[in-house]
Amino acid sequence: MKQIITASLIALLSATVLSAQSVPTGWRERIDRSTSAEDPDSEGDVKLLTAGSGFHIETPSAAVFWHPSNSVTGNYTLRGSFTLNEPSGHTNFYGLIFGGSGLDGAAQKYTYFMVAQNGAWLIKTRDGDATTTTFAALAGAARNGSVVSDAVQRPGADGKSVNNLEVRVQASTVEFVVNGTVVHSAPKAGLVTDGLWGVRSNHLLNINVADLGVVR
Repeated sequence: MKQIITASLIALLSATVLSAQSVPTGWRERIDRSTSAEDPDSEGDVKLLTAGSGFHIETPSAAVFWHPSNSVTGNYTLRGSFTLNEPSGHTNFYGLIFGGSGLDGAAQKYTYFMVAQNGAWLIKTRDGDATTTTFAALAGAARNGSVVSDAVQRPGADGKSVNNLEVRVQASTVEFVVNGTVVHSAPKAGLVTDGLWGVRSNHLLNINVADLGVVR
């Protein structure tokens, strides 16, 4: 029998608003502001709003969103459906985070599995302020570790694209899946999969997230 753990979604926004940013009750956010003069953030506030049974997200600055009760161990599948509402001015990634800990402190750790409008997927691990490519020397990988794949949907004529992402944590392997296609499979050993899960959206993005949750 499958056990389904879904995100804690609500219809009303929190009465406590931090720095004019919108975060549903119980959810937390961490903003990563750009320090690059060549790739600055845009003006405006980061937003995480309920939209039906999911979320609408706007990130003039990159941000991670999670709920402290959304933690998982063992074998599981983390999934979410991501709609890019309009192309960014340049390639920016968005998607799932998992194996998280200390997300609101200096010792934050998590791995993220994301896609971008250029048809690429990316897996990286964050430890404090440092990020590293989780799996080295992937075939066809760009300098930033991303890999272009036909499995990743690019924006259509309306500027939108929908990509369904999954992280399948099994007894000895972890599979990374885009729209039903396994784009990478790796040994579970050495990869932290227990912990908090949530969403990351890089800067200059406008996305929607649906069907976010963990399936056992």
